[in-house]
Amino acid sequence: MTDEGVSAGQGHKGSRTSRSGRVGAIDRSTAAADPGTSGRPDTGEEFGTSGASGQAGAARGATRSAATTPRRERPPSRTRADDTAPATERADTEAVEATSHSAAPRPAPGTSRPGGRTARTRAAVRDAVLSGLGDHGYPGLTIEYVAEHSGVHKTTLYRRWGGLEGLVADALDMAGEDTWTPPDTGTLEGDLRALAREVVDAFDDPTKAAAPTAFIAAAFQSPRAADALRAFYAERFTRCEAVIARAVARGEATADTDAAALVRAVSAPLMLRLFVTREPIDTALADQSAAAALAATRAGAFDRPSTPKNR
Repeated sequence: MTDEGVSAGQGHKGSRTSRSGRVGAIDRSTAAADPGTSGRPDTGEEFGTSGASGQAGAARGATRSAATTPRRERPPSRTRADDTAPATERADTEAVEATSHSAAPRPAPGTSRPGGRTARTRAAVRDAVLSGLGDHGYPGLTIEYVAEHSGVHKTTLYRRWGGLEGLVADALDMAGEDTWTPPDTGTLEGDLRALAREVVDAFDDPTKAAAPTAFIAAAFQSPRAADALRAFYAERFTRCEAVIARAVARGEATADTDAAALVRAVSAPLMLRLFVTREPIDTALADQSAAAALAATRAGAFDRPSTPKNR
């Protein structure tokens, strides 16, 4: 006999046992889920399978569910402490807060780091500015070029840097964040000669000279770029104070020697040829400039004027 025959057989004891066991298993699981049905007989009312009695069972189940399910209470509305204050007092407070926010100075783009700017974005923009200055110079540099080569949308460039002047100024600001230190050869003469030769190395190669030349040219056309360039070299002069400190310790210079004036004197003849007379420069000219600056230092030409004493 097939399984279907066993299931459909009337009066077969095995069939009734199997059917009772199957229904009982389902009923036990349901009773475990709903404690209200525990210990009640298997009547089919819980499943709605026996006409009117099934509907009555469903209704009773719904009534029990509603009675046993806790109702959700709406949380009390939150009231801010400010809302309990008089209207005039709140108005005065809001006016003071608005004034304090509007009075806070907003830094000009390119002169400080806007909040949220990542180092990677800033470096990418800097590299694009340097590339644009090298390829097209300051007059040919555009926001579209920087946006295309940096991957930063031009709307972001305008919002964070304010325009080309801010971009150039920030690029110079980043250049001043390097780890450059002045040479330390053991003598003042050797240090000055090394400084002069660094100028030749920076501008003798057209590829390396493109960016610094463009920065200097931009300073003639943009006040922001001029301010940034002065700040860049002021930082360089400050670092060169170590050269004079070592020379003073060795007895090669007086303590009144102005480091910035001395470094300017070393590079001045070279810059004159580069940007005024447009003449070539070389190592021999660098050594000559260093020798002249050293002689002037020994003669006290770069000593700071002493403070006159009260008579």
